[in-house]
Amino acid sequence: MFSDNIANVLLADNPWLEGADPVEWVSRRIPSPFVERTTSVTLDSERVTLVVGPRQAGKSTLIWKTILGDTAPCLYVNCEEPSIADGLTSPALFLQGLDDLVPRGTTVFFEEIQRLGEAGLFLKGLVDRKPPYRFVATGSSSYDLDARTRESLAGRADRTLLLPLSLAEISPTRGVLPLVARQREGDAARAMAVYGGYPAVHLGPNKEAALTGLVESFVIRDASDRFRIRHTSSFRTLLELMASQVGNLCNFSKWAEVAGISADTVRDYADILDETHIVRLVRPFAGGKRAEITSAPKVYFVDNGIRNRLFGGFAPLGGRADRGALVENLAFAELLKCTNPLLDGIRFWRSKGGAEVDFVVERSGDLFGLEIKAGRMGRGLSRGARSFIEAYSPRRFWLIGEGDGEDFRIGETEVGFARVGDLRRLLGENGSGTSTCP
Repeated sequence: MFSDNIANVLLADNPWLEGADPVEWVSRRIPSPFVERTTSVTLDSERVTLVVGPRQAGKSTLIWKTILGDTAPCLYVNCEEPSIADGLTSPALFLQGLDDLVPRGTTVFFEEIQRLGEAGLFLKGLVDRKPPYRFVATGSSSYDLDARTRESLAGRADRTLLLPLSLAEISPTRGVLPLVARQREGDAARAMAVYGGYPAVHLGPNKEAALTGLVESFVIRDASDRFRIRHTSSFRTLLELMASQVGNLCNFSKWAEVAGISADTVRDYADILDETHIVRLVRPFAGGKRAEITSAPKVYFVDNGIRNRLFGGFAPLGGRADRGALVENLAFAELLKCTNPLLDGIRFWRSKGGAEVDFVVERSGDLFGLEIKAGRMGRGLSRGARSFIEAYSPRRFWLIGEGDGEDFRIGETEVGFARVGDLRRLLGENGSGTSTCP
């Protein structure tokens, strides 16, 4: 039996237990309007379905949509409720309580599972007992969630990373004439370069206010509460420094000096920002050539809107001094959304002689190079692109920008012209484009 506090919370959050229409109850959980996601999840009776990603990226909505299309009832368990977070410590007792509360076959949905003290061990205990229920969980942060669950849930969970909306989701073009599709993609790309792809920002009436709320909730709530960061002003300063240096090499020593904290603390904060899907630290590609630089990473933001809220503002893309950095960051964000974080690699390449390639993608044994242009693409390759192709003969090398050109070959490498909105299709030829991993 559940304690009175837990039972009361479960009854309050699950009105269908006392006779409410379950379909109507689930439907109310799905916002309107709603953007259909290209990422999907499957409810499994033998493994936990685990969806992780940044706050307000749409994880819960994805789960509710999946549940709505299912015939089994669902028990919603909000782990941010203090009585739930403190009281769910024993998998055996929880299952005993379920037997008294819900029918066999029920899907149990744990929201923000990382709020439990030992989330991984708790879920492991549930799955290992092979109960007649299915379990699905969401978590805002891979930083503390993975630390508690990765080892415990090996072979017991299907993990999906859900990031903010992609260009394909914001501007679907199926069944649209090619010329109209190109125009829509271009408009969507210019808007996303400035405002990003968070659902609340894309669908809301005031994009700038929505982004302010997202930044403040992370800096104030997550940084000071969840991660116990003592120097929140320095933490925010670091965020602003990173935002001003998108696409550049990280200078931890300089950032530490400006923020008034140690270089080690800067690295710790950078790791938190990476693991919580605010930024990504992109490492250099090192293929064994002695002329390569293999030290400092570059910094990119997972979402352009968050970056612009911290630094740069929301002026239209066309006349901005940081246009090149924003288009490059947008391309990186799109790459994140169509690659697998555990199986694929996104790197940059830079030689000691100064030759550079913006992104190098490693997938299933294949190598792909990408050079990003903010404006129209010329027909010639840069010195960096030619040097990289000569050294590594990647399967394909793409020039990503505006305009078109005819593909050509350099040795074994096919060189092509494309736009940012084409990245999912181009890489989708070599993978599913989803980020589901065991």
